[in-house]
Amino acid sequence: MRHLKLAPNKLRFLIVVLLMLGVFFRFFNLDGKVYWHDETFTSLRISGYTENEVRQQIFNGRIITKESFAKFQSPNMEKGLINTIMSLETEDPHHAPLYYVIARFWVEIFGNSVTVIRSLSAFISLLIFPSIYWLCRELFKESVWVSEIAMPAAGVAIAIMAISPIHLVYAQEAREYILWIVTILLCSASLLRALRLESKHKVLRILTWGIYAVTLILSLYTSLLSGFVAIAHGIYVIATAKFRFNRTVKAYLLASLAGFLAFTPWVLVMIDNFLQFDSSTTWTKTQFPLEILIKSWLLQLSRIFLDLNFGFENPFSYLITPIFLIFIGYSIYFLCRTTNYKVWLFIVTLIVIPALPLVLPDLIFGGIRSLSERYLLASYLGIQLAVTYLLATQLHNKSLVSRRIWQTIMGLVIICGLVSYGVNSQAETWWSKVVSYGNPQVAKIINQAAHPLLISDDSGINYGNVFSLSYLLQPKVQFQLVKDHSIPNIPDEFTDIFLLDPSDIWRKEIETNYKYKTFVVYSDNNYLLWKVENPHGDGFLKKM
Repeated sequence: MRHLKLAPNKLRFLIVVLLMLGVFFRFFNLDGKVYWHDETFTSLRISGYTENEVRQQIFNGRIITKESFAKFQSPNMEKGLINTIMSLETEDPHHAPLYYVIARFWVEIFGNSVTVIRSLSAFISLLIFPSIYWLCRELFKESVWVSEIAMPAAGVAIAIMAISPIHLVYAQEAREYILWIVTILLCSASLLRALRLESKHKVLRILTWGIYAVTLILSLYTSLLSGFVAIAHGIYVIATAKFRFNRTVKAYLLASLAGFLAFTPWVLVMIDNFLQFDSSTTWTKTQFPLEILIKSWLLQLSRIFLDLNFGFENPFSYLITPIFLIFIGYSIYFLCRTTNYKVWLFIVTLIVIPALPLVLPDLIFGGIRSLSERYLLASYLGIQLAVTYLLATQLHNKSLVSRRIWQTIMGLVIICGLVSYGVNSQAETWWSKVVSYGNPQVAKIINQAAHPLLISDDSGINYGNVFSLSYLLQPKVQFQLVKDHSIPNIPDEFTDIFLLDPSDIWRKEIETNYKYKTFVVYSDNNYLLWKVENPHGDGFLKKM
């Protein structure tokens, strides 16, 4: 290890090329994929309107066009920034407000198209590269045994981040998760710098710990899950202090206390709106068999490096997931075996601590908290740091044979990332679109009709999916939206009538009232699209 040199020119050139490709793909075809359920809620928050106001104004049984949705998907003169924050407080308190405040200003300045609002995440994702560079320099300075690998590791980390499929997914989504990744990196790097400079001048110590407190505040106001990252940091600081209450631990506790005190206003918001907080997260309690959980975890790990939009229904998934599990496992083993505890402990705690509060409840009580990749991004960063260290060291192995083997492995990792980017860039939907995955296909079916009407209620995922479909459907498509499964007064002027994921009871009531028949024209794991058939063939009948 002591004889390692800086990355050779070829490696530097490769890193620059991969960085350029990573930047290109982050901005390529930004509006190509469906603007899905959750993203429409981002636009709703930006508009300052609440879900209840939307229900009152358009879920009233009247016939409307797609233009009726625009008011609730863009900033307007009626609602200001304070309304954006208040809508989060009352209806979405589990989403911290920082990203939504930034997004509000962004769309006010640059416009409200899908490309513009997603470009915010794409630009934020560029901050990952200097942030991971800083973190690697700080992390690998912590040990004299690996200090010479700090520069090569920082370069390899940039390359891995540039072509990581999971990063591309969230760099092109109008949600806060890519900003969360940036704040985790900055918070972690500032912590390591504060620890490294703890023995320096008092003013410098105060400044570095102050920077950590500020980055922690930013991270908390981006995602509530940053609390688990802070716990990982606390365990690391106390463990490296050998469980002694020394000056370093005191400084960390004061900085963390300042960070959490600054976050207190939003904690009070969550307490005040606890019932809404609880109801908005009930989906995480859905019960899945243990076998499905394990398969999903393995698939999630492989998506860090290779993502072709496959699920476990594709046999290829059974081949690649064990390979990546072994690769990740060996990376962590190699890290722990060859580095000072100050290095491996930081990475291991970053992997384990943020994941445990999601994985353990799913195992013990049941649920799907850990099946949301976006909640595990902190752990994925830890995994990528472990892989970075393995590749950076082995690419400089003294043995020519070992170097060639690991150069091949590095090449395969690069190929996996680039192939994933190529496939992703051409797709109109992706696994990350979850409940809106089938919306492009649904829109094609409805758009084929001459004069179609789409009927939906506001239950379940229908509320957000109607907004999502409004971005895909042609102007000729009209909507009839109702509340509480009420029976709509359907006009007889439409050639085709569609029902968006109605409950069986509501659908049968419509059939009974109108003497219609319905049949499924699209189905997936999330919802059904039904088409109404008039058995009389003479136009649609009035309500009986």
